[in-house]
Amino acid sequence: MIYLQLFWSFFQVGLFSFGGGYAAMPLIQNQVVDIHGWLTMNEFADVITISQMTPGPIGINSATFVGTRIAGLAGAIVATLGCVFPSCIIVLLLAYVYYKYRGLTTIQGILNGLRPAVIAMIGSAGVSLVILAIWNGKGISSNMGNIDYISVAIFLLAIVILRRLKVNPVAVMTGGGIIGLCLYMIFL
Repeated sequence: MIYLQLFWSFFQVGLFSFGGGYAAMPLIQNQVVDIHGWLTMNEFADVITISQMTPGPIGINSATFVGTRIAGLAGAIVATLGCVFPSCIIVLLLAYVYYKYRGLTTIQGILNGLRPAVIAMIGSAGVSLVILAIWNGKGISSNMGNIDYISVAIFLLAIVILRRLKVNPVAVMTGGGIIGLCLYMIFL
């Protein structure tokens, strides 16, 4: 039964995660944290972090990780197949439709309408992760004692380095991990 749940959960993620990995994050969170309770929100944040650090799409990496955690190697295979299967079918169908009808204004209208929705999904996932990082998942609070200032400093430093200096994201993630290791060992 767990294999069917894993397949169906990640099939839905694969089916509805338009816009790529970041847009899939709220869908993955809904399935693995909210609906099934397979992971806590902190564990989910760790999965996203690990999925971002490893090669491949976030959705597939997350499916593999969650599947392994819930049902071992077979669970990883089932969850990953569930995540990939809808994309394969949809891409085949869309490629056919796009190449046949790409000049129609209806197709362009649909694509133009999907872009803002995808950006909203990415933004929603980002806001959830910022709340988790800065307030340790306790929700936004006006109590300044609830803020994790180390996370705020690393977040702001990473934003500046990424946007201003255009440093490779892998280097920023590695640096953030090293800085976090050092600072959290010293201050906590």
